[in-house]
This record gives sequence, structure tokens and C-alpha cells, in this order.
Amino acid sequence: MPKTISQFDWLTIAIYFLLVFIGYINIYSASLNDTATSFFDLDQIYGKQMLFIFLSIFLIVILLSLEAKFYERFASIFYIFSLISIIGLFFFGKTINGATSWYAIGSFTVQPAEFAKVATALALSKFIGDIQTNIKTLSDQFKAFIIIALPALIILPQPDAGSAMVFAAFFFPLYREGLSGVYLLTAAIGILVFVLTLVFNPIWVTIGATALVIFLYFFRKKKRPGAIAYFSILILAVALSFSVEYIFENVFEQRHRDRFNIVLGKEVDNKGIGYNTNQSEIAIGSGSWFGKGWTEGTQTKGNFVPEQDTDYIFSTVGEEWGFIGSTVVVFLFIFLMLRIIHMAERQKSQFNRVYGYSVAGILFVHFFVNIGMVIGIFPTVGIPLPFFSYGGSGLWAFTILLFIFVKLDSDRMSFW
Repeated sequence: MPKTISQFDWLTIAIYFLLVFIGYINIYSASLNDTATSFFDLDQIYGKQMLFIFLSIFLIVILLSLEAKFYERFASIFYIFSLISIIGLFFFGKTINGATSWYAIGSFTVQPAEFAKVATALALSKFIGDIQTNIKTLSDQFKAFIIIALPALIILPQPDAGSAMVFAAFFFPLYREGLSGVYLLTAAIGILVFVLTLVFNPIWVTIGATALVIFLYFFRKKKRPGAIAYFSILILAVALSFSVEYIFENVFEQRHRDRFNIVLGKEVDNKGIGYNTNQSEIAIGSGSWFGKGWTEGTQTKGNFVPEQDTDYIFSTVGEEWGFIGSTVVVFLFIFLMLRIIHMAERQKSQFNRVYGYSVAGILFVHFFVNIGMVIGIFPTVGIPLPFFSYGGSGLWAFTILLFIFVKLDSDRMSFW
């Protein structure tokens, strides 16, 4: 441990415990039933979550007790072990809700994909820290992409598209370390073209893309790329647009197509695939400004929202704490992520900085996608809200992810 505990960033630690506490009281409300006996009833979901929280505190003590260099020294081993653990799911995994993403240990289950994100953050930080330079060469970029893509590609066919998608968060630290913004711009254009093609059709998207490219070419005077660059972007956009139907019909599963169609307003299925989202929106909307009060949510008490203690936990916040309570939770998450970025920028070690940005990126993707999913602006992909959703794997993984960085940050002065 540091010479004094004052070296820990106690503001970050306080926000962590505040989020965990708020998450717990909402899990308690979402899972409360007539058979409940106490806060520590291990037969109840909230009782198990309390046990997970206590074990998280034990984890925190261990994480902060280890030398900071331990995480950098063994980053590659953690990464290899994580790959083995997610590969093993194809042989020994338990299938829950259609995804073989869990190991069953008695009555408890463990989801290794959650811990693979931590291991990938460490491995990527180790790689960039070792090259001791900005990641601008194609060779370094390719190696970094491989580190990120390997676990994502293993997780994707389980199938667990939500967890695989989270690995896109690692482009955030790569961009901070010198990755060209062209990659992010290309990805953004690709997503935009894909969605617009689903809403309209390839002909209209082609006309719109052509008009936009012509406008940018003739009216952007500063640092204007050549005509070939603009023409290449247009060709790629058009090619993607005319490929969307094939990808949508042959690569996506039916449940994914249904969820996209519902979000885009092409289908209304409030009793089928859209039931969760519809009930979640009703619950949040019924909370109005100040909510109905803790354990007083009618949608929550009536069990109208499936998976309300896990993926849809934010609907409990909206119903029982209202717009004001939901806003407080959102601001707490935003403040935590901004705090982590601030901490990352004050690091003297590139390993520490990259890891800090990885933590912020992972938290942001989970936060943004989960809340977007719950309020109906993002398809349901099944990823938890950090520190809120029920489950030991998620809570422990996010705890490890955050407190490794708290330890690295506390060592920045003593190490140098």
C-alpha cells in the first residue's frame, strides 16, 4: 500500500460506493417480494447482491494492497488466461437466455467476458506502454487491433453481441495515443450509412451521400483532400449501403433484426420482442418529476418489466425516483468518467494513462448503451449498467477495472 492512504483518489472511491449503494437499493426494490425476510436473505436476489458487494470490498483491499507494477508485469498473462476462459465456454459453458456465456459453479454463475474487458485493457496498455510512442505506424495499429479484436471475435458467436460490442471502447484510448481520427470518422460514417439504409433505401442514401461529398469538396477550402479521397469515400459508402440488406438478412439473427426494426419504428411489437422496452418506457414515464417513492413503483411491484434487476434496472430508478433521481444518477456516472479522464491525464506512465482511458471508455459504452436501450433509443443488446445491475460477475469486473486504476494513480508520485 502507499505510505499514506491519502494518496488514493478518495473522490473516485466515494462515487464508486455511492453508485453501488444506489444500485443496491434499486435492486432491492426491483426484486422485493412477499417471501422476503431481511436485507441479507440469500434466497433473494438482493441478498445475493449484498454478498457480492461484501466480496467486492474484499477485492478492493487486495487490489490496493498489491504493488502497482504487478498489473503491468502480468498483463500479458491475464490476457492469455482471459482468452482461454472465454474459449472454454464453447465446451463447458452454460446457456442462459440463448447465450453460452457463463460457467456454472453450484448455484452461482460467472461470466468471463466481463473480466476479459479488464484483461484486454491491461494488455493494450502494456503494448502501448512498451512501444513508448504514439500509435501511428500501421504495424503498431494492426497489433493493437488484434489485441482488441481477439476476445471480441471469440465472444461474438456465443452469441453475445452486446459484450463483443463493448470492445469498441478501446478505440477511445487508441485515439488519445495518436490513432488517426480517420478510423473513427470512417466507423461513424459506416454506422450512419447502415442506419439510414434501413430507414430509407440504397438509392436515396446514394443520392444523399453524393450531394454531401460534392458539397464538402467544393465548399471546404482549408486542408481539402484531393478528389480521389472524396471519390473513394463515396464509393465505400455506396457499396456499404447496397450491402446492408444482405448483412441485415443473413448476418443478423432474427431477434436482432426485430429489435432494430422496433427502434427504427418499422415494427410495433409491444407484446413480443418489444415488450421489455415498451414496459420500461411506461415505467420511466410514470415516474414523472419526483417518482413514486422507493419500493412504491407499480410497474416494478407488478413485475411488468422483465430483467428489471439486471439489464433494465434503470427503469426502476426512473419510476421510483423520477426525472430528478434519474438525472442525479446520470450526472454521477458522467462525473465519474470525467474524473477518470482527469486522473488519466495526470499520469506520467503511458501504461497508466492508456489504462485510465480504457476504464473511462468501457464505462461510457456500458452506460450509454444500457440507458439508451432502457429508454428505447438503442436496440436491446443485453449489457449491464455498471455498479447497478444485479450480478457478481459484472460488479466484480467493474470493481477490479476501476480499483486497478485507483492503485495505479496512487503510485504515480511514489514511483516517479
